Amino acid sequence: MRVAVVQLNSNDDIARNVRAAGEQVAAAAAAGATFVALPEKWSLLSDGPTTLRLAEPLDGTAVSAAREWARSHRIHLLAGSVAELVPGEEKLANTSLLIDPDGEIVARYRKIHMFDVNVGEVSYRESAHERAGSETVVTKLDGIGVGMTVCYDLRFPELFRILAIGGARLITVPSAFTAVTGRDHWEILLRARAIENQAFVVAPNQVGPAPPEYESWGHSLIADPWGVVLAEVVEGVGYALGDLDFAEQERIRRDLPSLANRRPDAYEWPTAAQPLGTVG
Repeated sequence: MRVAVVQLNSNDDIARNVRAAGEQVAAAAAAGATFVALPEKWSLLSDGPTTLRLAEPLDGTAVSAAREWARSHRIHLLAGSVAELVPGEEKLANTSLLIDPDGEIVARYRKIHMFDVNVGEVSYRESAHERAGSETVVTKLDGIGVGMTVCYDLRFPELFRILAIGGARLITVPSAFTAVTGRDHWEILLRARAIENQAFVVAPNQVGPAPPEYESWGHSLIADPWGVVLAEVVEGVGYALGDLDFAEQERIRRDLPSLANRRPDAYEWPTAAQPLGTVG
C-alpha cells in the first residue's frame, strides 16, 4: 500500500485551506498514493471562538470537498480532523474521517483526549469549546485494520494498545502538534507507538504559524512496525510517500511476538484502592 502524509499550514480561511489541501491530495494521488492522510484541523485552524463561529457540520463545504477528492482520484482519504459542528450540541467535536474511493464516509472518530495544557507561553484549553469523544475506532481499509487517533492522543499509549489488540495494523495520527513540544517529543512518541504495537503509524502534521499565536512543528512522517521512519516532510507544505509492507509486519509480529506475549491477567488496571506509586 502506498501512503501519503500531507503537511499543511492551515489558518482561519476555510476556502484557502481547502484549496491548498486539494492541491496536495491531487499531487499525492498522481504520485501513486492509494491512501492519503490530511492533518488535524486541515480546513480550519484557529482559536476557540473563531473555530466555534466558522465550524461546519459533516455535510459542509470542507468535508464535501474531501469526499469529492476521494471519488475523483479513486483513493482512500483520511480527512485528518475537522472542527465538527454537531447538531444540538454547544461544543464542537474534533472529528477524523476515513473516506473510501466512492466518496463515502466509512469511519468517524472523535478525539478522546482534550489538549488542556500550558506549552511555552501559550495556554491551550480545547475542552472550553470541544467535547471529548468516548469511543475507540478500528476500521478496515482494503482488509487492513486501521486504528484512528488525533494529535494529543499520541501521549496515551493505552489507547494505541487497545487499537492494536482490536486489530489495528496501521494507526493514523493527524495532528497540529506544537513546535515547542514537537521538537523533543514528536518523532520519539510516534516511533515508540509504532514499536510498542508493531504497527505502521501514519502521522500528517500542521506546520508553521496559525492564528492567534500557534506554531506547529511539521515533520509529518510514516513509521513502520520496527520504528523506522519510512518517509517525512522535513519542512514546509507538501507530502511524503511511504510503501507499507504488511508481509514484513507479519514477520515482525511472528518473530518478536510481544503482542501475543502480553499477560493482562498479571497487571490489572489500578483502582482508587491501588493508587499509583504504591509499593507493595
